[in-house]
Amino acid sequence: MRVLRLIARLNVGGPAQHVVWLNEALAANGIDALLATGTVPEGEQDMSEFALAHGVTPVVIPSMSRELSLRDLWTIFRVWRLMVRYRPDIIHTHTAKAGAVGRVAGLLYRGKFVHTYHGHVFHSYYGKWKTRFFLAIERLLARRTDRIVVLSEQQLHEIRDEFRIGRPEQFAVVPLGIDFDELRGSETQAHEGLVVGIVGRVTAIKNHDLFLRVAARCHDLARFVVYGDGADRAALEQRAANVTFAGTRKASEIYAALDIVALTSRNEGTPLALIEAMACGKPVISTAVGGVVDLLGAVVEHRDGFDIRQRGITAASDDAVGFSAGLAHLLRDVSLRRALSERGREYVERVHSKERLVADILTLYRDLLR
Repeated sequence: MRVLRLIARLNVGGPAQHVVWLNEALAANGIDALLATGTVPEGEQDMSEFALAHGVTPVVIPSMSRELSLRDLWTIFRVWRLMVRYRPDIIHTHTAKAGAVGRVAGLLYRGKFVHTYHGHVFHSYYGKWKTRFFLAIERLLARRTDRIVVLSEQQLHEIRDEFRIGRPEQFAVVPLGIDFDELRGSETQAHEGLVVGIVGRVTAIKNHDLFLRVAARCHDLARFVVYGDGADRAALEQRAANVTFAGTRKASEIYAALDIVALTSRNEGTPLALIEAMACGKPVISTAVGGVVDLLGAVVEHRDGFDIRQRGITAASDDAVGFSAGLAHLLRDVSLRRALSERGREYVERVHSKERLVADILTLYRDLLR
């Protein structure tokens, strides 16, 4: 079996780690796997060294990281030429731009096509007409796709039922998988008081503005830290009070320094930061968007402005009052933090291991080639 994997860019985040781990594991299983990617734009952290450390040397097609435009006819040609030279049995695309370029190039190449939605851009990214344009493209591209992979049941409902992309028989749910050994490299650091952190790219869709508003409301209960870099960091730092911007660190160092992990996104697939936090035994609170609701489980108790779920707390998107109330409740309730931590760790170890991810993808590939 020969597999070509395409991703727009290897910037810090779940998709980049996902594709690197898969390529490394597939090679260990005797499969010829090649990764192609675009360049990382200025202001975002490059994970090329992470790929090299895992024995993955990607082919770089610089223009694949730009937003989709007519200029990408050259990008499509380069991807098609790579397919012809490499002759993969399966082409597996990740993220919107690589998914579009790879599947259009595939119109001139006979092979099996798989596309993974790590998230989607069908709300909260662009205006109405641009969103409709991208949605129309995705519906057309689904006709050139043999399998559409989503990360959770909630995402399956959004992509298939709400946005009407693809046919039911095309879909497969394959949850994210992570490397637990690599993640748990540091012991929890001793510190005074409770520390609440948000982990991820500092960009508009992650809605760090909500995190700052919550920090202003709860500053007397905890310290607040932002881990990560991105285009919005400088502007946020200028008006942030009671919040430390710590930049990019190793994941094991980040979670060792935190007591609670928050996520304030407007749109998510399945957030890697929450999975990592749960694996490290950290209680989490998040906006109830995308695959978060699957990750944190059913609602156990409704409260004024927030919900206590099986494995975490959720509030409505961009609701500073509800999010603050949920966080304050979590900060004050030691037994709840302990219970959520235990249930979260058990769930992630059972559902989100790297070994399970690789086994699921291998099964999908083999079934497809049959």
